[in-house]
Amino acid sequence: MDTPPGFYEVIIVGGGPAGLSAALVLARCCRKVLVVDAGRPRNYASHSVGGFLSRDRIHPKELLRIAREELHAYPCVEQRHAEVKEIARIAERFHVMVAGEAQPLQCRRLLLATGVVDELPSIEGIEALYGNSVFHCPICNGWDVRDQPLAVYGTDEDGAELASEMLAWSDDVVLCTQGSRDVPDEWRDRLRERGVRVIDRKITRLMGNGGQLECLYFETGEPLARRALFFSSPQHQQSGLPASLGCQFSEEGMVRKKGACEATNIPGLYVAGNASACGGTQLAIVAAAEGADAAHFIHCSLAAEDFRRGRVKGKGFAPKHP
Repeated sequence: MDTPPGFYEVIIVGGGPAGLSAALVLARCCRKVLVVDAGRPRNYASHSVGGFLSRDRIHPKELLRIAREELHAYPCVEQRHAEVKEIARIAERFHVMVAGEAQPLQCRRLLLATGVVDELPSIEGIEALYGNSVFHCPICNGWDVRDQPLAVYGTDEDGAELASEMLAWSDDVVLCTQGSRDVPDEWRDRLRERGVRVIDRKITRLMGNGGQLECLYFETGEPLARRALFFSSPQHQQSGLPASLGCQFSEEGMVRKKGACEATNIPGLYVAGNASACGGTQLAIVAAAEGADAAHFIHCSLAAEDFRRGRVKGKGFAPKHP
């Protein structure tokens, strides 16, 4: 179905695994799609993507390069490296203002795959080590530091759970609480029984060389030699667009989905990837799967709308998912 310039059936905001996967599926459904990405991936510091079938341990930039290149085979897909400044929903259409465009672009459906930002603990030296020997995801990076002395930074029950989880990769794990008393006593007892030492002294500095963590320094007492540190800390939405559009959020600050179809409380607006993870598995391959899932339901909703409005010739297609 032909569409005028500046009008798309679907605009996808975010060009990570979720957004590009959605674009690929929609392209194969012959939908006119625009992907707009500002180039700020969550895993900017990472050197590999773990657990991605057929692409295990690939560099994140190389994964995205391959995905973008695959989309070049579909003339119905456009890709732009730009930032979306503002979005408004007017008369069942989304008006998307993209930096560098004089007029807003329009679309029938909108997919947000804008992701989240991990809040790094405020510790001297952490940024130089992040992505090399300081990590937030044990499934992504635990294998690379298996059987080595590990530290976990966590100030509450989530940190204690992470420390317990790390025993799958090493039997030498310590939990550093920064002096917080928010780690429940039952978790302290459980960790002690499993051989995890809890250190309540405050970490003041991380020391390493060439990205490799070597030692943790504390306010008091002796330093501690470690080869890697995993942290449990809050995340926040990378983009303010979900809030500006009126999306509902979970207590954790993630976009709430309506049922199991990646839809939101806003008609025509979908979300995929880490922005809506709500405590689920935050892996690149899962984000890609959510993007494909969102694309399927977007295509079905468009087909149903076309069928109802007589846009489909012949008998048309009556999808199961309106």
